[in-house]
Amino acid sequence: MTRSVQALAYARPSALEPAGSGRLLGLETSGGLTPRGAEAHPRFFSGFLTSPQVAARGLLAVADVAAARYHQRIRPGSLDPVVTGNGDRLRFESFSGCGGVYARLDVLSAGLDGSTTGHGTTNVDVNNPLREALSRLTGDDPLHLRVGPEELAVTTLDGPVVEKKVPLPDRWLRGFAEAQVSSSGFDLRAELSAAEAVRFLRSLPRSPGRGRGPLWVVPSGRTLRPTPRPVAGAVCLAGPDRLIALERVLRHATALRVYGPVPDGGSAPSAWEVRLPGMRLTLTLSPDPARGFSGEGGVLEALATEEAAQDAELISVLLAWEPRIDPADLAEQSGLPVERVRAALTRLGTAGRVGYDVADAAYFHRELPYDADRAERHNPRLLSARALLAEGAVTLDGALATVGSGERRYQVRESETGRLSCTCAWWAEYRGRRGPCKHALAVRMARRGASAGAAAGVAVGAVVGAAGGAR
Repeated sequence: MTRSVQALAYARPSALEPAGSGRLLGLETSGGLTPRGAEAHPRFFSGFLTSPQVAARGLLAVADVAAARYHQRIRPGSLDPVVTGNGDRLRFESFSGCGGVYARLDVLSAGLDGSTTGHGTTNVDVNNPLREALSRLTGDDPLHLRVGPEELAVTTLDGPVVEKKVPLPDRWLRGFAEAQVSSSGFDLRAELSAAEAVRFLRSLPRSPGRGRGPLWVVPSGRTLRPTPRPVAGAVCLAGPDRLIALERVLRHATALRVYGPVPDGGSAPSAWEVRLPGMRLTLTLSPDPARGFSGEGGVLEALATEEAAQDAELISVLLAWEPRIDPADLAEQSGLPVERVRAALTRLGTAGRVGYDVADAAYFHRELPYDADRAERHNPRLLSARALLAEGAVTLDGALATVGSGERRYQVRESETGRLSCTCAWWAEYRGRRGPCKHALAVRMARRGASAGAAAGVAVGAVVGAAGGAR
């Protein structure tokens, strides 16, 4: 597994300190991008939180996930949360060390009382002393939040005094991207009141069930009840102990919303959103505790063409840290069809340049502060498919294609709806639920290459014919 080291540099440790009649929560930032370009210590917000205790516990929940490994727990993970300013809100995001849980706290405009929220993305320092201080926060005393250095200190910083170096595996980067793609296929499946939410979440198993299959739940009256199989309307809850971070905020919950895809018979990801005063805390779970998001393959189709790469480059220029991205608006601005805009957004998601908010059912702009493009360059299935194509291993014959891999030959068939199936063991096991196999992906690339070549030939022929007619 390929790893890099993420170096984070902060001007000082984040801290919770007394300030006048209340307290000041100073969150220090490390290098990130803003509309002004790259900044060593960007500044996004300075003002008050309308619900101090809720915000403190929500931030702790995001930090809990960043420091957790829900699978193979003997190796703890820890990467400081990412914060994005979207102009009307602050989004705090993290991903578990095992790659199976994505957490996000959205502090909406109703939860903020102060200066205009800035735009951009960076890491924020959440250290152990700060965690302890936030966990002890009680009462409703005013809490001033500062994300980034003080205004007067922005130009006088002598340099970083706090440095952190964190191993960052490629599968972690791919997982962050895949979680967004999975979420974009979710629908709202259930909504519980605060009392029912607390009752349901506290009834879940607290310890991991080794060898146990996924739990399925289905709406029943005002609550959710377990079901042994994925019936219509059911939501998969694989590893219910992975929702433990939600306990931080349960006493402040106003509702619980549950999102998931249409059941297809296999385990599936899901999203669990706790509504809070002026905020939302969402945990997105992979289909299995032992199966992180990195291998889901939902982004591979968007990575397989040069057309999508060119479209993504164009669309990226039009993004401006919007809290909601409207594909129709981008289509009008770019001149591209909406379908190509959506494919471009998926591709940008693989580079951490857009996320997906299930509550808004919309993408949002952010720029993760690490080389997330490496997730595409090192994707095993994508690399294997490109190698097969380069070796001339793909033979096209109408709706059927043959792919030679080693001493074996695999048949890849395209259905009337454009879906590819393969005779390999990967397809037999997952039936497309984890994206295309390397053989199908190579065939997709070959077909698109052939279509592009044919289109170019037609265009050249038309030009030559026109020239001949002119003579």
